[in-house]
Amino acid sequence: MTSKTLHPSFLGTRRGKLTLALLCAVALLDFIDASIVNIALPDIRADLHFSVQGLQWVLSGYLLTYGGFMLLGGRAGDLLGRRRVLLTGTTVFALSSLIGGFAGNAGVLVAARLAQGLGAAMMLPAALSLLTTSFKEGKDRNTALGVWGSVAGLASAAGVFLGGVLTEGPGWRWVLWVNPPIAVFLIGAIFVLIPGERRRAPLANFDILGTVLVTGGMLLLVYALVQAPDQGWGSVRTITELVGAGVLLAAFVINERRVRNPLIPLSIFRIRGLAAADVTQLVGVAGFLSMFFFLTLYMQNVLGFSPLQTGAAYLPLTAGVVVSAGISSQLLSRIGTRPLIIGGAAVVAAGLFYVSRVPVDGSYLTDLFPGLMIVSLGVGAMFVAVTTAANAGVPADKAGLAAALLNSSQQIGAALGLAILSAIATARTSHLLAAHTPPAQALTSGFHRALFTGAILVLATTVIAMRTGNSRGETQPALNDSQLERAEELV
Repeated sequence: MTSKTLHPSFLGTRRGKLTLALLCAVALLDFIDASIVNIALPDIRADLHFSVQGLQWVLSGYLLTYGGFMLLGGRAGDLLGRRRVLLTGTTVFALSSLIGGFAGNAGVLVAARLAQGLGAAMMLPAALSLLTTSFKEGKDRNTALGVWGSVAGLASAAGVFLGGVLTEGPGWRWVLWVNPPIAVFLIGAIFVLIPGERRRAPLANFDILGTVLVTGGMLLLVYALVQAPDQGWGSVRTITELVGAGVLLAAFVINERRVRNPLIPLSIFRIRGLAAADVTQLVGVAGFLSMFFFLTLYMQNVLGFSPLQTGAAYLPLTAGVVVSAGISSQLLSRIGTRPLIIGGAAVVAAGLFYVSRVPVDGSYLTDLFPGLMIVSLGVGAMFVAVTTAANAGVPADKAGLAAALLNSSQQIGAALGLAILSAIATARTSHLLAAHTPPAQALTSGFHRALFTGAILVLATTVIAMRTGNSRGETQPALNDSQLERAEELV
């Protein structure tokens, strides 16, 4: 009897292909909503009379609850059932998008964005854990993670493009109204394609204190990072918020070591390479993701691009990410994750260095396009390999937690990167403006500093990645119950 007979390919079936498409569509919806409103912000401000400071919460509100509730959402899927959590999150996401589209004032829109982030925090780890538990064979899993990685890599660029199309077309409200019909379709597909499951853990055993501590700590941490550029990194308020977040998270770790049924079993960090993969994701995203923010401002405020032209400028990058992710998923079984992460990070850093030199009188074809294409080739490899490394050897009942840890790293990295790099850009621009430098030149110089720092951060992941495992996507032996208990004691 052949191995294919013993382990038939789920991805080779029609149901398997549809399941993969469904889970990646869930991820795409969540990822895109982190960037789709960027280009619509000027129209939103004019229509709803936002203050300059209040406008940032259209973006930051989503990021705050998305990152703050991610760990809770991932573990809830493991304990209460992934399909149940995925359905709940998608419903919350759809309703909040609908309400946000009808918002008549700034407060309603920000509240809707906060609720959107909460829904996404339930959806994303549930979807990734369903993917890693559904596609178990090496080739199937590599291909599935390759598709997932391409979705993750292209979502930011696709979000900017769609935001431009919708804002210049039917109007800014459609960047929110586009979500409910898609979510309704996804909910129907979830009922058809994802098998039902029993709740895995009695609610009486749910770690309430741990839930409060980790959610409160994550919310405060993301909030502090989002507010730091405005409040100042050395301000009493920022320091107090960061210290408060650290105290809550430290108390959470102490609680998890003592309770019988922890929300997040610390033994998961004994899985080889998992922590290093998550840190790689955090630092890499911190350096890379802010590129869209700075280059969008550069194209619109310096080169004079329209929102639609700005969005279209990123389309070649999305194609490059798809191609790179597809090739990388096939290389996983040959060379493993570590070389792909290191090589991909080096390529991304080179691309960021290229665009960090954009001139005031720049041209898209010569000053932006080559760098964006270089970045796209590296990003596809990085996302596929890091996602694979962060899920290698994880027991099925911890898959949601592993997915949440990886995506929490991404959200914290995004918040941290934007906070640090925007502070660097602002300081440089303000200094030059005080010296009576022309505004366009001062602004561009600030972008140079930020993008160059981003390149350094991404390059640093080549060192961190040396601590990750070198998974080839094969099914790895998971720790059994006694090993997990022993690991918990060691932690």
